Amino acid sequence: MAKKYAVATLGCRTNQYETAAYIQQFESLGYQKVEQGADVCVVNTCTVTESADSSSRHQIRLLHKKHPGAEIIVTGCLAEKAQDELIKLPGVAHIVPNAQKENLMSVIHPEIPLPEFKINHFEGHTRAFVKVQDGCNSFCTYCIIPYVRGRSRSRKLADIVQEVEGLIANGYKEIVLTGINIGDFDGGDGSARLSDLVKACDKLEGLKRLRLSSIDPDEVDEDLKEALISGKTTAKSMHIVLQSGSNAILKKMNRKYTKQDFLNSCQRLIEAHPDFCFTTDIIVGFPGETDADFQETLQVMSKIKFAKVHMFPYSPRERTRAFLYPHKVSTEVMNQRKQILLRQAEKDAFDLQQSYLGKTLSVLIEKYDEQQEAFFGHSDNFLPVFIKDPGLKSNDLVTCQAYLNTPLGLFAKL
Repeated sequence: MAKKYAVATLGCRTNQYETAAYIQQFESLGYQKVEQGADVCVVNTCTVTESADSSSRHQIRLLHKKHPGAEIIVTGCLAEKAQDELIKLPGVAHIVPNAQKENLMSVIHPEIPLPEFKINHFEGHTRAFVKVQDGCNSFCTYCIIPYVRGRSRSRKLADIVQEVEGLIANGYKEIVLTGINIGDFDGGDGSARLSDLVKACDKLEGLKRLRLSSIDPDEVDEDLKEALISGKTTAKSMHIVLQSGSNAILKKMNRKYTKQDFLNSCQRLIEAHPDFCFTTDIIVGFPGETDADFQETLQVMSKIKFAKVHMFPYSPRERTRAFLYPHKVSTEVMNQRKQILLRQAEKDAFDLQQSYLGKTLSVLIEKYDEQQEAFFGHSDNFLPVFIKDPGLKSNDLVTCQAYLNTPLGLFAKL
């Protein structure tokens, strides 16, 4: 009788890629995925905020409740930081540190050769994430990740290209190159840069769309810009991390760029391709953030009009420098700023979408949305699009024209 497994993933796209690799290994070994009664559970945790810590612990308890007899294996960034705490939770049998993540299956099966830690499918997704790099050398003052993920290290370019080829062969039309800090990509030995990887993937037969996950503005150099603008499959959108529109706060965060650097990076891409759109991350309530600092962030948002803003209230992380910073922002003020920022982000996204009414968009269908009674996907430049056409299905790449703007996204017809 086949053994049964369950997995839970929290946090970043890199974690999602790693969990997809675990799923592929389980299934190669003949395991069956179940909702209840698993023999083995894997939880890939996150610790980027206090909320992520809580969610990770909750997932472990939830899996123990659904799979009371299961051997629970915990890995990821919270496992790196709080091993002694997590091993005491009910059902937890093993803690696997980040450095040993790719060998996690040997904890379950030390006696047999194991399938390679890579993917050729990405369960439940129409776009596949491919991890190209891990770790970070930046040591931003608010961030625990360099302490739990380690220093930056990259995969070999040829190995990544081979993995992307396998995903394309299995029907994936869109690939997202991801990592903890992909701007640091160096091919594993300094032989390649991120622009080289983009160009190599862009040449692959059958690929329809290539995206990059988050990158810092100072890493968008001329070579990378040219690779994105001239590529035949490269999406005209990018997740460039802002964090704050105030130079004073950026300096306290130990970010390696200024507000003007950020604006210049976006402007260069827009000048090269007018439909280029952006998403970003912003931290609200960093220690010492004044009303004036916060207003500067809102001003940058107004200038760029992001398709989506991922907003994070500042969360103190022990071992980081900012944990010791004075002038903490009160919870009340932080909550006020969160609401102001979210409302502006919604308005900016709506205004951006409005400018695409009547325009032709290329959309990859991701799923059917029951509430809207329409198929949903994202355009090449990452605008959310709904299409009411019964002939569509997930993973269709279609051309359509936007005719209605709503807070949820554009409605379009084929």
